[in-house]
Amino acid sequence: MALIKVSIIPLGTGATSISKYIARAVEVLRGENIKYELTAMGTIVEGDLDRLLTLARKMHEAVFDAGVMRAVTIIEIDDRRDKPSTMISKVESVKKKLGHKA
Repeated sequence: MALIKVSIIPLGTGATSISKYIARAVEVLRGENIKYELTAMGTIVEGDLDRLLTLARKMHEAVFDAGVMRAVTIIEIDDRRDKPSTMISKVESVKKKLGHKA
């Protein structure tokens, strides 16, 4: 299972707030039966890599559908093949090393 972080930056919106465009991008994930987490700096999505890349493209296109003429999309991929990795397991691993109880 892979994890990706998608950060979309709409440009030329005429305003400093871009949350309405990000909301349009995140709406793509609704109803997709896929785990995701919205963070302050991007959206983390968990699943099959091919599917995740398709969804990232749809998220990118969603901001154009909202009227943006230019967007920069940054995709980070964490594709671990030696053992299962999830959003939760990665955070729990760090917390364990910090001495926190799971």
